[in-house]
Amino acid sequence: MIDDAIDAAFRPLAKALSDAVFLAVPIGDAEVPLIVAWLVAGALFFTVYLRFINLRGMGHAIRIVRGDFSDARAPGELTPFQALTTAISGTVGVGNIAHVAIAISVGGPGALFWLVVAGFLGMSTKFAECMLAVRYREIDADGVVSGGPMYTLRKGLAEIGWPRLGRGLAAYYAFCIVVGALGIGCMFQSNQAYVQLVGVTGGEASFFATRGWLFGLVLAGLVGVVIVGGIRTIAEVTQRLVPFMALLYAAMAIVVIGANAEKLPWAVMAIVRGAFSSEGMTGGVIAIIVLGFRRAAFSNEAGIGSAAIAHSAVQTDEPVSEGFVALLEPFIDTIIICSLTALVITVTVYDPANPPSGMSGVELTSAAMESVVSWFPLPLAVIVALFAYSTMISWSYYGLEGWIYLFGGSWGMRRSYHAIFCAFVVVGCTTKLDAVLDFSDALIFAMALANVFGLYALSPIVKRELDAYWSRHGLDA
Repeated sequence: MIDDAIDAAFRPLAKALSDAVFLAVPIGDAEVPLIVAWLVAGALFFTVYLRFINLRGMGHAIRIVRGDFSDARAPGELTPFQALTTAISGTVGVGNIAHVAIAISVGGPGALFWLVVAGFLGMSTKFAECMLAVRYREIDADGVVSGGPMYTLRKGLAEIGWPRLGRGLAAYYAFCIVVGALGIGCMFQSNQAYVQLVGVTGGEASFFATRGWLFGLVLAGLVGVVIVGGIRTIAEVTQRLVPFMALLYAAMAIVVIGANAEKLPWAVMAIVRGAFSSEGMTGGVIAIIVLGFRRAAFSNEAGIGSAAIAHSAVQTDEPVSEGFVALLEPFIDTIIICSLTALVITVTVYDPANPPSGMSGVELTSAAMESVVSWFPLPLAVIVALFAYSTMISWSYYGLEGWIYLFGGSWGMRRSYHAIFCAFVVVGCTTKLDAVLDFSDALIFAMALANVFGLYALSPIVKRELDAYWSRHGLDA
């Protein structure tokens, strides 16, 4: 009864917000949301403008994360590795399992092709937004860092002569990140963790089947214990959790794929062929492209600007160096982990003549793994919970930074946001997936409006700083 009441109250709000954000234009038989086109255009622009930094910067990025250029005396709160794992914990989450499954169930394996393309292009956007976040961050007398698109927009646009516009867009972004954290970083994560828990404890007969609020309260308590400690406590947790959960999930996926190795060539062909055919999806190829890019944006957040808040806390006096670190995120998140999820589903339960129905999100991935190893849903439930948990604690920091930007950083203000965030953990466990997706998608894409505009406006600064960095380090520009 409690679950149903919360769901009924939340669903109309989610639908109205989604309709407002996803204004679409018809192209052929497909509807293309303007905001998705905005993100795609930005990713393409920075990939070309920065001369494929997503390829030529990979080796240097790995060296930075490895610590080859670290300086403990540099301003900031996190090492490059901690900044990367904190940001990855916000992107490598339930979406890598659930959103890939949703994309395949709707658009077939071909959606993965465009999801990977979006991830590759998004590496360049990540470079730009995180480099700028470090350049325009603020550090107080105690060494506490505040950064992200709010500061990039306010200070960066003022630098090029648009101070009033910069202040307005910064406030808009801060509002979006505050509320957006409650969607993508909170409700969706707790929702899918709860779904997997119910699945492995008896389904409709599970004790938790009608007690999402109870699981939500427990999860909210675990989140609250960490987030009150701030970014350093969050980083201490994520630098241990992220490598463990990512490697465990990858190992399970490889076992499932290996058990169906004979189907792998067919799966690869289905992905490539499906990318350029409709697979029975309304709107044909364009619809599949839109689906792939939309789910990729949710997964790796390139162009959204959220991860830039974590990267801005890095210990460095070279803003460009953190841009290199950031471009590794979409590579790990989308190109590697999302691809593993798609292959797991495609070589097991996907049948082009009878596409999966009745399951969505993490349920489909769980069924795919269970088809090979009957007990895999149990460790998957643990992984989903860890993914959800790490994403929530990272996104709580993102939302808090927006909250502080708008209302100040007093003790009372901080604790007020923590309480709101934990309350939405419970709401996510009591609301159906479609409503959570409407709400989460709308808010994450709303953030991109201001962020990508700022990146375009400041792109000459990104290019100039990058060229100077290459020259300073004696590297090939």
